[in-house]
Amino acid sequence: MLQSVASFCCRNGATMSVMVAKLSRRLPAVNERAASRYGAPTHARRFSLTASSWRQQDAKEFASPSEEENFGALSADISARRSFRKVSPEMLDLNYREDADDQKPEEEPSRRPGRRNTTYWYFLQCKKLIKAGKLDEALETFEKDMLRGERLQPEEYNYSVLIGGCGRAGRLKKAFKLYNDLKKRDLEASDATYTALFNACAESPHGRVALERALNLEQELRRKNIVLSAATYHAVLKTHALHNDLHACVHTLREMLDVGHAVTQETFHYLLMGCVKDKAIGFRLALQVWRQMLRSGLLPDSKNYNLLLRTARDCGIGDPALASGILLHSNEPHVKSRQGVDVDLLERQLLAPPDAPEGGGAPQNSLVPLRPAESAPLPVDATPNMLDLLEGKDGGGVISLGAVDGPSDRLVLLGGGRGFLEKMAAAGLEPDLRTLTLLADTMAPGLQSLDALLKVAAERRIKLDVAFFNTVVRRAAKIGDLDGAKAVLSVMRQRNVSVDVQTFGSLALGCQRQKEGLQLLADMEEAGLQPNAHVFSALIGRASRRLDYAYLRTLLKSMRDKGVWPNQVVVKQLEFAAQYPPNYDQYKSRNNYLVQIDGFRGYYQQWLRSVPAQRQQDGPALASAAFVKNQAEKIAGRRKQRAAAARIKLSSVGKTATPSSS
Repeated sequence: MLQSVASFCCRNGATMSVMVAKLSRRLPAVNERAASRYGAPTHARRFSLTASSWRQQDAKEFASPSEEENFGALSADISARRSFRKVSPEMLDLNYREDADDQKPEEEPSRRPGRRNTTYWYFLQCKKLIKAGKLDEALETFEKDMLRGERLQPEEYNYSVLIGGCGRAGRLKKAFKLYNDLKKRDLEASDATYTALFNACAESPHGRVALERALNLEQELRRKNIVLSAATYHAVLKTHALHNDLHACVHTLREMLDVGHAVTQETFHYLLMGCVKDKAIGFRLALQVWRQMLRSGLLPDSKNYNLLLRTARDCGIGDPALASGILLHSNEPHVKSRQGVDVDLLERQLLAPPDAPEGGGAPQNSLVPLRPAESAPLPVDATPNMLDLLEGKDGGGVISLGAVDGPSDRLVLLGGGRGFLEKMAAAGLEPDLRTLTLLADTMAPGLQSLDALLKVAAERRIKLDVAFFNTVVRRAAKIGDLDGAKAVLSVMRQRNVSVDVQTFGSLALGCQRQKEGLQLLADMEEAGLQPNAHVFSALIGRASRRLDYAYLRTLLKSMRDKGVWPNQVVVKQLEFAAQYPPNYDQYKSRNNYLVQIDGFRGYYQQWLRSVPAQRQQDGPALASAAFVKNQAEKIAGRRKQRAAAARIKLSSVGKTATPSSS
């Protein structure tokens, strides 16, 4: 070995330390670690030998064995030292670099310095970023660092976590792009992948495209004969429910039962979500689903109660006679399947035609109107509760379904606020902040209702936030009770709840006159808040209904001065205010009340032309700018058409008048 090293050094003209040569010659059994440790001390006494004198020096140094007694003389200096400084690899390789460059091509630099990470490490990093709300950074970590940087082959879980993040963010296109990349790499998608894809379809704001994607994905899974998990079926239910397709929901429920999955509270949760989307008869559908849930042996949870409140707030009951025949008839057949749900009965009830009430008509008991007192914040205990009737109990009286006109009336069918909370307590459930906020938006507006909810919050130790109080303010302002809405602000100050822009936006719904609206803007400025387009939309809406054109011009001027960009709702409101009545002809008659409309129309057109000149950076504002510009062009075109029509009319009148005058 030593001879080969010596010959290599001679060929390359390298220098070698005498100390290294002696140690290597005398200790052939020393391993490579010891040789590298003692091979290059930077401050040891070194004697350089050139390649030309190596043969002579080699004979002198190693020929005579009598010099063995001098072994260790040089190592004594080394053993006396306490520290050694390593020579860098660049210095050791300096003598061989020039020749090595001539013999072999330059090596490609390493892709990433340091430790090579694993696919599971990237999975944890992406999961952490997504949980922190940094989806774009997670995607960049996966695509840039993992795929292009370290060139790792991804696994299925790397795609699933990213698809799930895209699904929760509603980024449908990116989610399916990742899914297609997963298939191109011949990876097998898991239940988590399919669940994430259907969640992306459910949360996407592009309803039609998302529903088509979901249907195509379902067909693909059927072709592959893939049996979905219960979580994936719930994601499919959620997709169809949020896109208002109860037929598909019932079909998915039937398929879920056929493969042997059990029905849970979460299953009925998504069915109730589908009822919320039907604004016409969603409340009646929710009561039917509620009864089927009880008959299947499942007790509703807090989420189910909150969804039932949403249907009472947002949805109607439909035809009273049909609702009475379905909800109050007690002789309908009840066949309980082995899974606990009679899907056939549920399908007949949910998808029954409007003119064919289930059960054969109206119930035998007569219905009389029953309304709580207007001042009662929570109905009295004697108020009938539809939930008792659905459980097969005596409702405590009769209910007039014909009197169900608004959210507060529909809440009465559920026993009112007090009866609803008592039902939750009987099931061992506690109301949360969401429950109280929905009750505040459903109950009859007024300070007494607010006091009752404040007591419930104190008993349950629920901390009320600004969204709860904004709901109370909005309910009072919508009915024109501006004083009652302002009284809520004093309650907020007592509880140290700060107002926000949404508070003033809700309060603006009650500002009918110019004095009230301008005072609201002054109060916002005093509070250090900048009004947005929603606040001005509420004020413009009230002024448009009153056709107060002077007030509208003042609001438009304030928007321009404050630099508030109008949205599409504001432009549509102003378009409505700028139009003449349908049957009004300004050339035949004169309406003193509409004299101001011409001045407003001219100011409005000038204001529209000045709005797009403002600079906005975000995408929605640019979209609004294009819409506003389009509206301005339409107004200018209609103005030219009216002027041309007026000229044609005057010229035709002049032609007909000339012969008669002669």
